Amino acid sequence: MADGALVELGRRVLRLEAGAVSAVAERLDERFDRAVRLLAAARGRVIVSGLGKSGLVARKIAATLTSTGTPASYLHPIDSLHGDLGIVARTDVAIVLSKSGDSQDLFGLVGSLQRLGVPIIAVTGAPDSPLARVATVVLDGWVAEEACPHDLAPTASTTAALALGDALAVALLELKGFGRDDFAVLHPGGSLGRRLLLRVRDVMQPPGRILPPNATMREAVVSLARDRGLALVGSEAQLTGVLTTGDLTRMAERDPDFLGRSVSEVMTRTPKTAAPDDLAAAAVGSMERHGVIVLPVVSGEGAIEGVVHLHDLMRAGAM
Repeated sequence: MADGALVELGRRVLRLEAGAVSAVAERLDERFDRAVRLLAAARGRVIVSGLGKSGLVARKIAATLTSTGTPASYLHPIDSLHGDLGIVARTDVAIVLSKSGDSQDLFGLVGSLQRLGVPIIAVTGAPDSPLARVATVVLDGWVAEEACPHDLAPTASTTAALALGDALAVALLELKGFGRDDFAVLHPGGSLGRRLLLRVRDVMQPPGRILPPNATMREAVVSLARDRGLALVGSEAQLTGVLTTGDLTRMAERDPDFLGRSVSEVMTRTPKTAAPDDLAAAAVGSMERHGVIVLPVVSGEGAIEGVVHLHDLMRAGAM
């Protein structure tokens, strides 16, 4: 192959699969809403099944559902006929994946699900297939062509099915109100767990000197140098404002005699803050949105608890 041909081939595959997912998104309709609500109403677990490459996608969908608050299990269609059907309860909902929707190896399981009265969500590229005809809800995963040059190996079709599974999981967690704290409980290990469980109180530093509102800018310069670029202004430990090195620079440019001025003339009266129980990752997000590297930490009553610095958050693994 000529230089660059393999790169161009890779781009073709990615574009084709991106286009397939985009087309599936355009065809999404009220059946998706029904599927999500069916999953949310289930009193049991979600049984996810498929054969071959669809089976691998089914495993990933089951894992994603489980990690986002919806218990799910993968069930191999063949093994289900040799004892594994015992994991299925009448309170469950099933997601069955099949590009063609007419694989004979699926129908032993499908028949068993019907006998148990388990609703079936079919993800298939053939909305008129035998699987689709017995399903409670059909999600259209049809693709115009596979990325395989022979249009044989499941590629674009499995990507589309995987994306539909992700869409179900994300819509479901939103419907159920599954939040960051819930996610943290299910992911306590590794860097992700540390990031989700880490709180501002675990990282914050003592507040240092708190300037009274009538302090001079000369005193503020000392506090800014000592306390890493943020001077807190308060009365009886209640935050009334902050000064930053940026405030100092702008004031020096406008007024050469600024050192004698009161900090209350210069301070920001409604600063961005963090609470001790905020997730550390949320504090990082606030800093990024507002272009700051340090936040005062205050209680719900406005009492000054400390300060949290971006560098400390980085060292703690919050980003």
